[in-house]
Amino acid sequence: MEARTALDLHIRARYPILYLPTAEEERAEDDIRAVAEAWRPAWRVFVWDAVHGFVGVEGSRGMPLPALEFIAAQSPEQPALFILRDFHHYLRDAQVARHLRNLATLLRSRRQTTILLSPVVEIPPTLTEDITVLDYPLPDGATIAEHLHELLGGLETRLESGTSEALVKACAGMTLNRIGQVVRKALAATGTLDERTIDLVLDEKRQVIRRTEVLEFIASTDDLDDIGGLHGLKAWLERRAMAFTERARRYGLPHPKGLLLVGIQGTGKSLSAKATAQLLRVPLLRLDVGRLMGSLVGESESRAREMIRVAEAMAPVVLWIDEIDKGFRGVSSSFTGDSGTSARVFGTLITWMQEKTSPVFVVATANNIDVLPPELLRKGRFDEIFFVDLPTEPERREILDVHLRRRREHRLRDFDIPTLAAASAGYSGAELEQAIVDAMYVGFDEKREFTTDDVATALAATVPLSRTKQLEIDALRHWAADGNVRHSSL
Repeated sequence: MEARTALDLHIRARYPILYLPTAEEERAEDDIRAVAEAWRPAWRVFVWDAVHGFVGVEGSRGMPLPALEFIAAQSPEQPALFILRDFHHYLRDAQVARHLRNLATLLRSRRQTTILLSPVVEIPPTLTEDITVLDYPLPDGATIAEHLHELLGGLETRLESGTSEALVKACAGMTLNRIGQVVRKALAATGTLDERTIDLVLDEKRQVIRRTEVLEFIASTDDLDDIGGLHGLKAWLERRAMAFTERARRYGLPHPKGLLLVGIQGTGKSLSAKATAQLLRVPLLRLDVGRLMGSLVGESESRAREMIRVAEAMAPVVLWIDEIDKGFRGVSSSFTGDSGTSARVFGTLITWMQEKTSPVFVVATANNIDVLPPELLRKGRFDEIFFVDLPTEPERREILDVHLRRRREHRLRDFDIPTLAAASAGYSGAELEQAIVDAMYVGFDEKREFTTDDVATALAATVPLSRTKQLEIDALRHWAADGNVRHSSL
């Protein structure tokens, strides 16, 4: 829902206190004023902060209680909106919290709403029923295009042909203030806007993503040709290669939701996530689930909402949730030890995965199916769930070919790949790659090229996971055989 539409709806429904988490204070206030001015008669808008207080109201600077008393003292007949900037600093004060609860009761019978503006969400449990958090999205493509037009309006500089659309797409996921900064930086550096500007924007975007603390921008060059085996998974992905195109929309296809890869460590799940972004030709964001969990009350939920906001603003994008089983281990249990924070964050995530309509393709990976919450495996969270098993002998040939070709393409015929594949039953792709690396160390140390025998010796010296974790692997295979999942090799 568009920000102004959502604001209009909640205010007309007489929600007494709204909370807009955003760093774009100026844009949010412009939207609030636009909503207030659209009504007839127009509503008054009052703005308070700790430095200036309410304009023209003595004694309200730096004092939250007088500010709330001023709101309560307004005429019930006067439709009004009251913006309180950075008011989250005061919410844990007992008197402020009590006054806000009283004010919420009072405003429900008036055409008046108080709006808290803050870059973070910090709401104590005593106020959760009285304060409604209203997500404030980052600017969409149309808003960004309009802002760029305004920035360039008084300049002779104009975008080169074909650059405009690419620049708007590159700016997705950034605030208007930051977009303005990077455009002015490009103009100062080069005097024009061209392909170099897009590189500057992408560098700035990496900084923005890094500041979320939970998302990482991954620059991947891996593609499906770098994956040995997994033919079923690759065929499934290739059918979705054009999933984010306008042609797919005209055909009536919805945006794909994503997939869950469950399997043994080292079998190519992470590589598949990277190759997916390359195939779909969209950016790759990696979510660190562990960093979602903050130490302050409400911080974890705030980080989850911020992650979703940034991912949707950057869309189309692949969101890679690595080892989701470790991040949400035991959330279905009452013994999580974090007062339900993990469960709330998990609930926010899976609800979004179920209902999202934005082109965010989620690729989640997991090693241990036993600790995955059952809610995650329900139909609708993902388009498909794949089981990634240890490679078969033909797949091991492909994997060995990929890694040897990458390192010694000119000597590929010198290696007896069929013999190595036959001698490595039960080895994962990662273990095959490591055996080649170990063989290279031997050859390097002896000042010669490494050979098939060196690789075979390294394989013989390796104890694969298929032996050390036989029970876990057998359990995974039994789970996959019971149905509801597809085998990545078929």
